[in-house]
Amino acid sequence: MDCIFCKIRDGEIPKEFTYEDKDVMVFPDINPIRPTHLLIVSKKHIRDFLDVDEDSLAKMTKILKKMIKETGLEKKGYRIGINGGGAQIISHLHIHLMGPWSKHEI
Repeated sequence: MDCIFCKIRDGEIPKEFTYEDKDVMVFPDINPIRPTHLLIVSKKHIRDFLDVDEDSLAKMTKILKKMIKETGLEKKGYRIGINGGGAQIISHLHIHLMGPWSKHEI
């Protein structure tokens, strides 16, 4: 499989993680659009949001909430994004956490 996120997971591509456990890895986006722009990535190769199982999504959501709080974005504004259906650059489920974001920028 030629998936960059799987290669990161397997240590073939070095990456410093913001967070990591047996199911989820978190690291900064290489092309950030906000001062905080993290990717929350399932270690299981899930091709698209429509393919995600409830357990994997629950694990990712738990870590997403943790990252929102740890980065201080809960009071500064944040945006969460999931691309799918061919809109994603990498076909491996991941959630973007971006911020800070104010009401005036929406």
